Amino acid sequence: MAHFAKIEDGVVTQVIVVSNADTASADGTEKEYIGQAFCERLFGGTWKQTSYNGNFRKNYAGIGYSFDETKNAFIPPKPFASWVLVEETCNWTAPVAMPTDGKMYMWDEVTVNWIETQ
Repeated sequence: MAHFAKIEDGVVTQVIVVSNADTASADGTEKEYIGQAFCERLFGGTWKQTSYNGNFRKNYAGIGYSFDETKNAFIPPKPFASWVLVEETCNWTAPVAMPTDGKMYMWDEVTVNWIETQ
């Protein structure tokens, strides 16, 4: 099975599963462009294949993710204004590393730091 994401104005609005039969060439080889054409015929719009295990395009697409053409990557929504994008993974990271002392923490955007939870 292949997964495809519908992109509208650079944002993922839908993710679907497509049968291998609908993505394969005559010799049975899976081709993204065949799956894209299949999705476009059924639903219209622009479609990009996404990898459930992150083998390509950095992250599995989710609704609300953005698609960056230059990076050829799906990028999750930014969780907090202070967080920065890690270019290699196209994931967001806090500007301060979370403590690794085994306690539970949550991000506090007001103090731009991790606070311990009970």
